[in-house]
Amino acid sequence: MAQYFWITGTDTDIGKTLITTYFMRYFQAKGANVIPYKPVQTGIIIENSRKYYGDTAFYQSFSEEPLAAAHLNSYSFKEPASPHYAARLEGKVIEEEVILQHIKQLKSLYDYVFCEGAGGLYVPLNEQRNYHFLDLMKQSELPVVLVARTTLGTINHTLLSLEALKRNDIPIAGIVFNAFDGTELERDNIETIRRITDLPSLVIPKLKNIADIKSISIESTQFFERLLSI
Repeated sequence: MAQYFWITGTDTDIGKTLITTYFMRYFQAKGANVIPYKPVQTGIIIENSRKYYGDTAFYQSFSEEPLAAAHLNSYSFKEPASPHYAARLEGKVIEEEVILQHIKQLKSLYDYVFCEGAGGLYVPLNEQRNYHFLDLMKQSELPVVLVARTTLGTINHTLLSLEALKRNDIPIAGIVFNAFDGTELERDNIETIRRITDLPSLVIPKLKNIADIKSISIESTQFFERLLSI
């Protein structure tokens, strides 16, 4: 039974952090020991005298249990940019071995580990070696949950992302369609992708307020059975 996953997206600002947090809360409610992990985060937020990073702060805000800060992240960079560029601005280089060792450690400590990507699959991590998030996912040997939009353009972006995962022999646990607003176009987009891919999928409604994540209650037997059988 697989208990460790990547949560990646077809694009940036797709809702990966929200879905990672939802999965964290879903399995916490079942009594599991869970950790969300963002290997590389960029874009420091400064509010008054407080400095923090949005993604890991979001995990902490909505977790049912206290989360160990040292287990949430490996690299943090101030510039809100692609990881390779944000690292370059600080004179640093992202090393995949640091991340892979961190994942290995987390797997020994937690029932479930959800590793959140940054941007899409081909976001560069180490420009000196042309190393991307897709390469990291392949090396980690963990299955992937792909987060996709429901709006116009999602069919192309989703199918291209799935094709890239398949070409690299990365197991696909399923698709999460995020921010569904109930339109007929969205329904057709989702059904078209389902028909073409025949993958388990989960639909998360568009939230009016981010705090509404606490009230999402979606049980998808097929999706979660597949998630745990990869």
